[in-house]
Amino acid sequence: MSFFSKSFSSPGQLRPFVLSSVVFVATLGGYYILFGERHRRSRRRLEKELSEAIERVEELQLKLDEKREEEENEENKNSDKKEVRVFMDGVFDIFHYGHMNAFRQGHALGTFLLVGINSSESVERCKGSLPVMSDEEREMTVKGCKWVDEIIPKSPYIMTEEYLDYLFKEHNVDFVVHGDDPCLVNGKDVYEQAKKLGKYKSIPRTEGISTTEVVGRMLLLNKDHHDQPSNEKKDINAQLTSRQRTSSATNVFKRNSRFLTTGRMIRLFSAGHKEAPKNAKIVYMDGVFDMLHAGHVASIAKAKALGDYLIIGVYNDAIANACLGKNLPIFNLNERVLSILGCKNVDDVLIDSPWQITADMIASLNISLVVRGTHKMPGPATDESRYDVPKQMGIFVEIPSDSNLSVVNIIERIQINEEKYRKKFETKVKLEDQYYENRYKPVLESIKKETK
Repeated sequence: MSFFSKSFSSPGQLRPFVLSSVVFVATLGGYYILFGERHRRSRRRLEKELSEAIERVEELQLKLDEKREEEENEENKNSDKKEVRVFMDGVFDIFHYGHMNAFRQGHALGTFLLVGINSSESVERCKGSLPVMSDEEREMTVKGCKWVDEIIPKSPYIMTEEYLDYLFKEHNVDFVVHGDDPCLVNGKDVYEQAKKLGKYKSIPRTEGISTTEVVGRMLLLNKDHHDQPSNEKKDINAQLTSRQRTSSATNVFKRNSRFLTTGRMIRLFSAGHKEAPKNAKIVYMDGVFDMLHAGHVASIAKAKALGDYLIIGVYNDAIANACLGKNLPIFNLNERVLSILGCKNVDDVLIDSPWQITADMIASLNISLVVRGTHKMPGPATDESRYDVPKQMGIFVEIPSDSNLSVVNIIERIQINEEKYRKKFETKVKLEDQYYENRYKPVLESIKKETK
């Protein structure tokens, strides 16, 4: 006999049970509909408040870091603390943000950073070929980095005992700094003497970027434009900024890189950037700024001289490709932003800057003057109307470009001696691969053991 047969001997006894069950289920459903939705709304509200709170905490943390930096700078000015002079040297050919990060780390080990730029003559003698960039071009670019206090031109490639003695006596250098990757000539450590004297410190290299890697990118360039003939005008307005593109845009150029750009790295490079003072004359200049070079550094210095606060706008990869043509840029947006953040005279950076400069943008950034260099870019993007608004407002200025140096010129220098650079690249890339294997093999093996 079933449970229901035992419990309810007649339909009259079963009916109240069914009715109460229906009422109970209906009550639960009603509670879920009425209060469940209320709980969901409450949860969404709390999630939003939490997200806003996290953003606020990050904002306050950034302000706190800036305040601490100001206090430390003030203490250094007012104290009798001994100046610690750090020396770094190198070829710094085809300058990149990896060099800048080395300077940032070197400067952090002391209070004054002195950088020696190896002479072309000594580089050719020790490495068998001249640098791609001239002595003057390399000196100006290094001098344009915000962590470099002073440069020593035409420094020897090999650090002899005599040269070290000169650095210690004439420049009061406390110690020498170099990356943790080996620097050998004929099997001999270039920094052997500094190490023997106990005047040497190493810093970790910036992984994912090197001069070898950049040369490799140039050697692999396709000479044809990535999606259409170079004489065909590109519709630049169709790919203005990443914020204006839709997910259906599948043919947008993007430069790949082994370098992993983290928020922490961007914050480290942004150190020292502050809000524009009240009533400051704010200057704005935009561009591609691919492979930062002496021409860029000179133009940035000229732009800053026209006001109190300089904002540099950096185009995304799609706009950069339309401006430069072929399979350019060499560096992607994140890499180019880091290069500009590391420059002297730059107070702030507008990342993924719009092609058209609008009245709203000028008002939002409180721009007093819009500046452009006279050097023309080689790509199909020729829309001069992007400056119409600042021209109409009477706040547009062209500054003469003192140099014809460009990323295209640098690539041409590589391509003229392509066979020579290709052989050097193949040799050095094997060494770099070995470096990464030695560095990460123990880590990867440890991870494999933990996951078993």
